Amino acid sequence: MPEGAAQEVSEARERVLVVDDEPDLAESCAYFLERAGYEARTAVSAPEALELLQKESFGVVVSDVRMPRMSGMELLSAIRQRDPDIEVLLLTGYPDLQMAVSAIKQGAFDYLAKPYGEEELIERVGKAMAHRRVKDQNEGLRERLRSGVAGRRLIHTSKSFGEAIAMLERAARTTASVLLIGESGTGKELLAHHLHDSSDRADKPFVPVDCASIPADLFESELFGHKMGAFTGASTDKPGLFQVADGGTLFLDELGELPLEFQSKLLRTIQERTVRPVGSSSERAVDVRIVAASNRDLQKEVEQGNFRADLFYRLDVVRIAVPPLRDRQGDVDVLVAHLLERFGKQAGITRIASDAAEKLRAYHWPGNVRQLRNAMERACTLGNAPELVLQDLPPELRGEQSVTPAEPTDAELGTFQEMKARRIAAMEQTYVEGLLTKHNGNVTHCSEEAGMARSAFQKLMQKYAIRSADYRES
Repeated sequence: MPEGAAQEVSEARERVLVVDDEPDLAESCAYFLERAGYEARTAVSAPEALELLQKESFGVVVSDVRMPRMSGMELLSAIRQRDPDIEVLLLTGYPDLQMAVSAIKQGAFDYLAKPYGEEELIERVGKAMAHRRVKDQNEGLRERLRSGVAGRRLIHTSKSFGEAIAMLERAARTTASVLLIGESGTGKELLAHHLHDSSDRADKPFVPVDCASIPADLFESELFGHKMGAFTGASTDKPGLFQVADGGTLFLDELGELPLEFQSKLLRTIQERTVRPVGSSSERAVDVRIVAASNRDLQKEVEQGNFRADLFYRLDVVRIAVPPLRDRQGDVDVLVAHLLERFGKQAGITRIASDAAEKLRAYHWPGNVRQLRNAMERACTLGNAPELVLQDLPPELRGEQSVTPAEPTDAELGTFQEMKARRIAAMEQTYVEGLLTKHNGNVTHCSEEAGMARSAFQKLMQKYAIRSADYRES
């Protein structure tokens, strides 16, 4: 998926269109949604909604069923024809419940009976948004499956990383499950892809699964698939990712994030080599090689009762420790040269000053190769031809603190409530980003440290359009 398209999809996910012929009800619904962190727009008729959908992108549409001129059912049909990825949530009075059930069979995500509470509305919209995100991930997956092996290179000179690659290539000649252990940003997905490309399954799909980004109640459907009508929103049959990867490799990234209640089902699927889609009475054979990765101590998770021992031992056949960048002597130089060629070419930057190179060489790189890549991309974007100099590097690499924005003047403060809202928003965003940085994008660990439910922490992330993937291995 092109970068611009990915950004548009991300923005669409967080935007909701509310359609109701009673303006007060539409505005009330939009107010609840904006309090929960979504950007909400309103329309007082289905034709007006279709005009907005033609001009702007939305992830979810919340629509009343009974409206003059064009009903919510007709609006649903029109939306499904234009963009079937948009999730539609119908609002209905008691007499229309049967109609709403019928609408779900025609593709609506869910319905909500009037009068509804704010909490109930936010919960339903949140589930619709989560389902939309999974659709987006699958679209990204299809793009990646089309992209082939171009651009995947294992650049190194260090002995430690070379030994990991050699062990990986030996494992590629077998069908054994492989477990990659290492810090975030060390390149575990790249190594998993290299294993796949080095195996006799190279001409079959490589399917990555980010276990940290799938809602707990959608794991079974996403991995095993579902039959039409298996649950609310299942408007068509859908193959699971095991079936997509049939004959190839399934990469389970962030394995430690698998819900405990799902682990026994995954173990059975791996052992029996069959999947049973949700809502189906029959099983389907699959031939999939499993490669898993984690930045957590899974042995410790087993001892603490957070991960099934039998599943851990089933996946921990060949364990490969991926070294952090600080332990890969000499690799910073070759990676910098590669990244300079990649990102500096467009800006006409062809070399790096010796003091800048020394700073990069001496830095401890807590974010590993991903952090180095981001630092080089930023430096090349802001630098001037023909040389990358020390001041082009991020402040933390130069040993400096980031510049703190100046405090606003009294004239800029506005009302007390406006000032308070700005300060709270800034504090919340900084706090969430700080936790995600500390825990390498692990939402479960962040919510635990924050003393919040995982869903509440995710709502804060949605509020400020923060993506956990930006803090994890790409």
